[in-house]
Amino acid sequence: MALLELRNVSKSYGVGSSKVEVLDNINLSVEEGEFLAIVGFSGSGKTTLINMINGLDFPDSGEVLLHGKPITGPGPDRGVIFQNYSLLPWLSVYKNVKLSVDEVFPKLSSKEKDAHIRKYVEMVNLSHAIDKMPSELSGGMRQRVSVARALAMNPEVLLMDEPLSALDALTRGTLQEEIVKIWSQDKKTAILITNDVDEGIIMADRIIPLTPGPKATLGPEFQVNFDRPRDVTEINKDPNYKKLRNNVLEYLIEVGATRRQVSDQKYILPDLKPVMPGRVVFGKRKKKEKVKYF
Repeated sequence: MALLELRNVSKSYGVGSSKVEVLDNINLSVEEGEFLAIVGFSGSGKTTLINMINGLDFPDSGEVLLHGKPITGPGPDRGVIFQNYSLLPWLSVYKNVKLSVDEVFPKLSSKEKDAHIRKYVEMVNLSHAIDKMPSELSGGMRQRVSVARALAMNPEVLLMDEPLSALDALTRGTLQEEIVKIWSQDKKTAILITNDVDEGIIMADRIIPLTPGPKATLGPEFQVNFDRPRDVTEINKDPNYKKLRNNVLEYLIEVGATRRQVSDQKYILPDLKPVMPGRVVFGKRKKKEKVKYF
């Protein structure tokens, strides 16, 4: 049995004429210890998908299962790294991580909690900043705190909702390597939501595209068979990398173009012609008419 399953999941928002069908017929199986990347366009429903796995949202039809049982809400068995850091600004690095430790491990002694917190802060290379406030940290450092907080919960599944998209390219590349390095220590099941195909190749075992919405669904899977640890410079020289990258991109471009053609057929814009405003006569300007369309 797969650790995590989505069976015939569909999700919409709104009612009546305002109803938007976001996801349609999502089927997915994730094995224990697997690192999966779901790649898609902005607005295709990637965050909605991750929210249903996390238990923050629920499908209209179908079911989301963990260990064969329906997910009924958030839980410590699923740790989330959000896109926007989600740190409490009035708490230090130490105390932001401590929040999750207190919630998940209430029976640990103060000494045990302290050791646990410091272990994960050190794991993301922030021991030197453990007493600093979020406002004193760079964007990359704040995201490291988010990683430490999620990992300190010791979750079965690590969910990452475009966690690096707000960072500059250099910081993003560094954190990609660090997250994979941390993940490789105990091989927790990980699901990465991203719009960056290269990020998926560098980090994941398997890439599955999400088609554009509305009614987005999962496309064919692409296996990533490069040995770990993966060196970006070396992978770039590998013709198999270029082939895999092109295959994923070509699929996304093709399905995106098809969806645009369908959308263009639905909406036909009227042929609007402006009525010219008044003109100057005998050196005086007539009162300018408001531009009208018909």
